[in-house]
Amino acid sequence: MSEQTTETMPLAEETTGLARPELIQVADAVAREKAIDREEVLTAMEQAIQKAGRSRYGQEHDIRATIDRSTGEITLARYTEAVEEVEDEFTQIAIAEARKIDPDIQPGGFLIDRLPPIDFGRIAAQTAKQVIVQKVREAERQRQYEEYKDRVGEVVNGLVKRVEFGNVTVDLGRAEAVLRRDEALPRENLRTSERVRAYIYDVREEMRGPQIFLSRTRPEFMAKLFAQEVPEIYDGIIEIKAVARDPGSRAKIAVLSNDSSIDPVGACVGMRGSRVQAVVAELQGEKIDIIQWSPDPATFVVNALAPAEVSKVVLDEDQKRIEVVVPDEQLSLAIGRRGQNVRLASQLSGWDIRIFTEAQESERRQEFFRNRSQMFIDSLDVDEVIAHLLVTEGFSSIEEVAYVPIEELTNIEGFDEDIAQELANRAETYLREQAEKFVETRRELGIADDLAELRSLTPEMVVALAKAGIKTRDQLAELAGYELSGSEEEGETGMLQEFGISESDGNAIIMEARAHWYEGEEEAAEGGEGEGGEEGAAEAGTEAEAPAADADKDKPATEG
Repeated sequence: MSEQTTETMPLAEETTGLARPELIQVADAVAREKAIDREEVLTAMEQAIQKAGRSRYGQEHDIRATIDRSTGEITLARYTEAVEEVEDEFTQIAIAEARKIDPDIQPGGFLIDRLPPIDFGRIAAQTAKQVIVQKVREAERQRQYEEYKDRVGEVVNGLVKRVEFGNVTVDLGRAEAVLRRDEALPRENLRTSERVRAYIYDVREEMRGPQIFLSRTRPEFMAKLFAQEVPEIYDGIIEIKAVARDPGSRAKIAVLSNDSSIDPVGACVGMRGSRVQAVVAELQGEKIDIIQWSPDPATFVVNALAPAEVSKVVLDEDQKRIEVVVPDEQLSLAIGRRGQNVRLASQLSGWDIRIFTEAQESERRQEFFRNRSQMFIDSLDVDEVIAHLLVTEGFSSIEEVAYVPIEELTNIEGFDEDIAQELANRAETYLREQAEKFVETRRELGIADDLAELRSLTPEMVVALAKAGIKTRDQLAELAGYELSGSEEEGETGMLQEFGISESDGNAIIMEARAHWYEGEEEAAEGGEGEGGEEGAAEAGTEAEAPAADADKDKPATEG
């Protein structure tokens, strides 16, 4: 049997509703006021009348209400579906019985019995009003969400509607937004009816309706303000590459020009500082350093530390760390008040910046020179002159002396082939003795083979871990990076801190220790792909020397 739906008019008495043009007028007024579709308002009214009808004629019946979109006429009717087998006697009728009323009806069609218009009593009217209000509110919320969900990242203007415990409700005209206390500028006192400009960073659909969240502290807000004030940024001629802020106090912004004839810093500053001052005024006097971005990390960090002058930089690309040397009198300027300048420069560049004075750098070099020289004296049994020559030529470990080609040693001034060969032999002998001692120490301390075989650990590190109670690979794998490197903030001493490893070094060691935990999962994942040869190459165990770069003295930085 076909399931086509047909409507048939009943043979029973029909009742026609009266025209109600005022319903259409009310629907139009509500739609305009709430900025929602007129059809949604009329649908809400139909549902309200339908609910009142079911209250009168019985909730078990399929009562439906319709409002004529042009005249406002209300039609109330009971629908009964024609089916082969009746499961609900209130909403369904057997097809044989239905055909006694309408011979042409098919299964799935409806018999429609018009019902007389109902007179709304006080309770029914109140219920209908609640339904309409609820449906209109839901439609309004949905409209707000649809309108603002794609506007994340925009700067909007609004009026302060109310302030509660530091949280500000902002009227955006067609919706309300929230400016939370932690997203407002410090010491900024917003008052009711005051106009405010903010950045939409999130729009969420929640049970109580769409929530629009604003911010005046995020770096993106400053970038958008500059885009509004500087036409070259809006047109894409100048790019904002990075922004770092200490909200309400100071900020740094890095800019790059795609047109060599346009100075990005000058364009952002404007004539007599007019452009940058407009942004400063909006941010309650927040000082802004405008910096020229550079693809060279050393140059960019030097520019970011403005107005301090830099003498020398040394980069460690593996650790993304950079050591900056400044003149003694520039130290306080480079660090800034409460570390603000170096902190913002670090956020802007993405590098961990460590600042030293020239005196401190000189002392560090001398200390390094003394320590390495003493190591060669003790390990190779040589005098100070030979030890100093080795350090001066860049040798920093016994392994280098033992395994470099003899030609590199003979190239050192004053070293002939006999001296070079003797030094290499002594270095190999020392390393062999150390390996034998390590085997004995391992046995005494009960160090597991799987821990000793980790390539990222030296024998000395393995012994230090064992003395701290870490004797197996799994015990090491359960640690955190800071437990190996130590934490200056927490004042904790790390198990391997004496070896000068950083927290990122510690994390790398722990990840190597954990690698065997995932081997079974990887084999299972690759099992269905067929057998293959060994994949991947072993990582190199030696560290690359950190390149040094001289600071570029010309660093265009402007403070607003």
